[in-house]
Amino acid sequence: MATPLTDQEKRKQISIRGIVGVENVAELKQGFNRHLHFTLVKDRNVATPRDYYFALAHTVRDHLVGRWIRTQQFYYEADPKRVYYLSLEFYMGRALQNTMINLGLQNACDEAIYQLGLDMEDLEEMEEDAGLGNGGLGRLAACFLDSMATLGLAAYGYGIRYEYGIFNQKIKDGWQFEEADDWLRYGNPWEKARPEFMLPVHFYGRVEEEDGKEPKWVNSQVVLAMPYDTPIPGYMNNTVNTMRLWSARAPNDFNLRDFNVGDYIQAVLDRNLAENISRVLYPNDNFFEGKELRLKQEYFVVAATLQDVIRCFKTSKRNCSGPLSFDSFPDKVAIQLNDTHPAMAIPELMRIFVDIEKLDWDTAWNITKQTFAYTNHTVLPEALERWPVELMERLLPRHLQIIYRINQIHLDHIASLFPDDMDRIRRMSLIEEEGGKRVNMAHLCIVGSHKVNGVAEIHSDIIKRDVFRDFSELEPEKFQNKTNGITPRRWLLLCNPGLADLIAEAIGEDYVKDLNHLQKLNDLVDYDTFIRDVAKVKQDNKLKFAQYLEKVYNVDINPASMFDVHVKRIHEYKRQLLNCLHVITMYNRIKRGPIKPFVPRTVIIGGKAAPGYHMAKMIIKLITSVADVVNNDPVIGRKLKVIYLENYRVSLAEKVIPATDLSEQISTAGTEASGTGNMKFMLNGALTIGTMDGANVEMAEEAGEENLFIFGMRVEDVAEMDKEGYDALQYYESLPELKQAVDQIKSGYFSPKQPEMFSDIINMLFHHDRFKVFADYESYVKCQERVSALYKDQREWTRVVIKNIAASGKFSSDRSIKEYATEIWGVEPTDLKIPPPSEPREALEETARTLRKN
Repeated sequence: MATPLTDQEKRKQISIRGIVGVENVAELKQGFNRHLHFTLVKDRNVATPRDYYFALAHTVRDHLVGRWIRTQQFYYEADPKRVYYLSLEFYMGRALQNTMINLGLQNACDEAIYQLGLDMEDLEEMEEDAGLGNGGLGRLAACFLDSMATLGLAAYGYGIRYEYGIFNQKIKDGWQFEEADDWLRYGNPWEKARPEFMLPVHFYGRVEEEDGKEPKWVNSQVVLAMPYDTPIPGYMNNTVNTMRLWSARAPNDFNLRDFNVGDYIQAVLDRNLAENISRVLYPNDNFFEGKELRLKQEYFVVAATLQDVIRCFKTSKRNCSGPLSFDSFPDKVAIQLNDTHPAMAIPELMRIFVDIEKLDWDTAWNITKQTFAYTNHTVLPEALERWPVELMERLLPRHLQIIYRINQIHLDHIASLFPDDMDRIRRMSLIEEEGGKRVNMAHLCIVGSHKVNGVAEIHSDIIKRDVFRDFSELEPEKFQNKTNGITPRRWLLLCNPGLADLIAEAIGEDYVKDLNHLQKLNDLVDYDTFIRDVAKVKQDNKLKFAQYLEKVYNVDINPASMFDVHVKRIHEYKRQLLNCLHVITMYNRIKRGPIKPFVPRTVIIGGKAAPGYHMAKMIIKLITSVADVVNNDPVIGRKLKVIYLENYRVSLAEKVIPATDLSEQISTAGTEASGTGNMKFMLNGALTIGTMDGANVEMAEEAGEENLFIFGMRVEDVAEMDKEGYDALQYYESLPELKQAVDQIKSGYFSPKQPEMFSDIINMLFHHDRFKVFADYESYVKCQERVSALYKDQREWTRVVIKNIAASGKFSSDRSIKEYATEIWGVEPTDLKIPPPSEPREALEETARTLRKN
């Protein structure tokens, strides 16, 4: 049985945040002053807090550079198989603290900044979030990059350097307004432009087909792709991988005809049209908007990336020394498609192989299929990408031809297996005919990949059984599950140092690189001192967050109340409305019995709504309207507070998650593919109230269902209800508390100046609620009563918290990536440490030989 370490053992430990050496600190201070002087051209008399942030960022970056160059040299020498992770989104957040932690510099930097008379937290707050993502899919890509570097994989993230990331959300009068996220306004110290690797990308034009000759794509318009590289440090292993993001640039001869006509000024102004490709991230989560600019973005990232991948393949050590053959391409290259957004990579690689490298079709197709794998992220029909054939024909005529040929061969194969099953052939086609011809991008990905995965067990089952049933019956071995994970570096060490240190004191530091070690905490679940310490860390985090809320929102928070948190994108399927109905129910109960005992709660709801999603914006307005009534009712007092958390983003998640008591994961069963916020809360000592959906199912499996608050319909119940028909009215009429809450919304209790304000919400709830809010209301409210009952017993609550933390090891992205690596990409993670820049080149070559042997 594990016992807590003695003080002497603690002192012997090397901190998970690095060693503070005198030379270390002196060197950092020197670097800081040098950058303030030479890079920022300021002295301490005129420098601003932002200057100090930039000076520190450049100082920390200096410690990355040698390792970054070393890592690339090492990959050249060892020539491992390379993994390319293609994603239209990388939701990175801030880089400074993460870099300090992964390089083991945090303690030394803290000390150096303290000695310079500055406040580290103030400097960290100056950094803009790199908000190049919408939510789960983009943040997953960021966690995966961290894990790939930590596991020593030769991996590269490829995406778009959006000039404007996800919008900043402002709540005015309870409504959401969007502001542009000009995150690059002050410059980005973490990126390095690489104009020497600029590449052309073609659009429009036509295909010339002469008799007996290969088709030729001609008269296209060219846009240049300029790469910007960002370092991705692994945790304490000297590996620094690269995320390469492409920015669109107009070529210098852009609109040359206009120059010749004499309208030189207009021609220069029109360069913007080409450069708009990388201007802004589309702000939709789980929704497909078939806009031409979006298809341009998708092809732009794919075309630039594949040129880079092939250049890297051709210039590898092995290919430089012998004759070039593409037969070994799948042994040296793995490409993961993060959802269907980069699906055009499949016809583009075929175009390169067939049109440019002159491979025959069958050889090219074989190599292409072995190279690609596809991750599906959603089963919502409105999220699946279906591009109009007419648009693709105009924008990418050669690619449409290639897709048609892929489809023809594919359908001939299906017809040979099921000769009379025309319905199956129609269902499995890459081209949908109904309501205008469209290319089904998910079908293209399945046909063009050697592996397809879902992101939680229940989601992968639904894909196989339901959404892609025809395909999985045909090739069952192609379909896998890879449950999502989160990086424990950002989501524990960085955001919750109190808990991370407490765990390190209790079980040692190995858990940072192998989160399964957290199981050892089960031995401490009855230790009173450990229980008290865990509770104290949570209380400290709550106090700190309460102070933040009071400063930013001017509200009086009761830190002894339960912090009940629901943060994620606003979407009907995520059912923020169910939470809202529960808030109204609690409000009504307090009003009915003001002196009855009530476990105080602070309900915190946050998240962005897509700008064009009317219902989501109405849901925000409803929550803020309910908050206005609840927070200003003297009868309610400090028992219940409702806060709408404005502009939820990665850096705000890092503040709210460690302070949370109760995590809300309440999507309708069968709609949330996985969820990753659920994992972050679990790791940080919150308990979960949730449906049996996404990764909640596996969380309950790991921790024991009795240690989560599970409620509501299961997937089978939802399917049964869909068959029989969902009757919202029946629930409304049979549940008095539900009826009261709905009537209050309907009658204008929360919008007295505009009683009809929420009629669209009411109409949806009664007549076309796909996500069956009323059906789970009773079960949810009862489950919330169990939550309050347990919260009253703080010792027992904290014991359950410890059991949850101990069970969260499975949900590390390190585990996810190990599974992708061995079961999809055909690469092996390594704990080999690349020799640091201070060691001679021979040491590097020796380590490379070791890796090759293994």
